[in-house]
Amino acid sequence: MNGLEHIRAIAFDADDTLWVNETLFRDAEERFCGWVSDYLSADEARKRLAAVEERNMPAYGYGIKPFTLSLIEAALEVSDGRLPQATIRSIIDNGKRMLEAPVENLPGVAEVLQGLNGHYRLVVATKGDLLDQERKLRQSGLADHFHHIEIVSDKTPAHYAQLVRHLDLQPHEFLMIGNSLRSDILPVLEIGGFAFHVPFHTTWAHELAESPDGHPRFRAFDHVEAIAALLRQSRERPAPARKAGSAGEAGAAGAAEGSHP
Repeated sequence: MNGLEHIRAIAFDADDTLWVNETLFRDAEERFCGWVSDYLSADEARKRLAAVEERNMPAYGYGIKPFTLSLIEAALEVSDGRLPQATIRSIIDNGKRMLEAPVENLPGVAEVLQGLNGHYRLVVATKGDLLDQERKLRQSGLADHFHHIEIVSDKTPAHYAQLVRHLDLQPHEFLMIGNSLRSDILPVLEIGGFAFHVPFHTTWAHELAESPDGHPRFRAFDHVEAIAALLRQSRERPAPARKAGSAGEAGAAGAAEGSHP
């Protein structure tokens, strides 16, 4: 892949890229289906919950706390307000357990970060609840690998462009690695950066999007170790030899290079 030799900073998504996250939500979703099983089927319960989450997102944002509020709201809606108080308590307790769940790093992540350190500036670029993301990063033991931590309410081209400016980079010097096509890949390609997709085995429907297959700055990988190998090859590949030209051409080229900001 051309251009990787120019990469100076690599940003990693956090949830389901550095550590396991979505599994907690899917397990809670299954419990929700049980809590409201007196009122509707499991398939319908999932649809109603997804609709409430989508409706609340502009106000609540992302993370376990907004998810728990949406669980309560959806359960009250489907039960017409008849949900037992004990069930509401169960939903709240479930949210607390999610917030206290131990962090499980994904295989190979720590080794890859250690291998990349010293060659690139490493960044965490994630979205969600500030306290929870800080907790997970601290408990993961990975924080010391990173030059900069970026936790935002959402991931948009504007957010990525601001991050690139903060790092004093040009977009083509920036690589984003993540599991979400919608949040980690498409916005970065839009601003001119590189984006590598490493899918997790389950993905929230909100994060699904069409894969930009064939895009010159996009690649998909089964695991992060393959990315580390590709980047290592790009660093070890010798630079192409310059073609000899006339003295005038050489002087013009030197002047052009010297004038570049």
